[in-house]
Amino acid sequence: MIELAEAENEAELLEEAEKQFCTLDSVIEEALLESLLSQEGDANDAFLEIHAGAGGTESQDWADMLRRMYMRWAEKNGFKVILLEENIGEEAGIKSSTLKIIGLNAYGWLKFESGVHRLVRISPFDSNARRHTSFASVWVYPVIDDSIQIDINPADCRIDVFRASGAGGQHVNRTESAVRITHIPTGIVVQSQTGRSQFQNKDEAWNMLRSRLYELELKKRQAQQGALDLSKGDNGWGNQIRSYVLQPYQMVKDLRTNYETSDTSGVLDGDLNKFMRASLADLGKTEKSNVEM
Repeated sequence: MIELAEAENEAELLEEAEKQFCTLDSVIEEALLESLLSQEGDANDAFLEIHAGAGGTESQDWADMLRRMYMRWAEKNGFKVILLEENIGEEAGIKSSTLKIIGLNAYGWLKFESGVHRLVRISPFDSNARRHTSFASVWVYPVIDDSIQIDINPADCRIDVFRASGAGGQHVNRTESAVRITHIPTGIVVQSQTGRSQFQNKDEAWNMLRSRLYELELKKRQAQQGALDLSKGDNGWGNQIRSYVLQPYQMVKDLRTNYETSDTSGVLDGDLNKFMRASLADLGKTEKSNVEM
């Protein structure tokens, strides 16, 4: 169409063809990236856990900011979010929270978010307006469907029921409906508290445990191939994957891909796709390099 428009000197047709070309180029680029979401579990829904690091109120407020960020990201990209568990901080924020993100390729996109996230800002909780550094960790696991068999020996698990805390409807704080399951051999602990009944929470907690054990097995396989470090490391300095700096300048930088932006407010409002695309593009380069070798 472009060649025809140039030959016939049709300016309007040429402009329209160039617009279509640019649109198609963007669609192709997106499709190429999505084609990389072909690893086991990529297409599945995801569990996303957020844990505040050391630092009390500062890190708990940061964990709450991260939870909002991921909920906004999911909303903007057409994913459904279910709050499964939250542990509220004493003064502000949260100590931990677990979200279930539902939608095609949810895990494939979110898996790049696993790691420690670092915030630098002037603290709203410091009367002297000093700059503080806070840490929180994010861990993402694929929701396991019926096509993947994960066997768990009930004798290896301890189940505790307790009264839930925080917002969650009329059943919260009235009955012992919240459920915590501890997998003794691995030390993995999962809990669900926002279901309407103990049965619902227990069922969701078992699903979460299956996902955690499946993700652990995937890491073991990848570590054997030299593709992934099995250890998560400490939830603090030196182990972060991304830094969010609000003062003295504004910048969010991913320390794995070196992608950065000065639009800190946009990122904290859920604009994470460029970071995820950069990670996916890096994955594509790695896979291509491995094939060539």
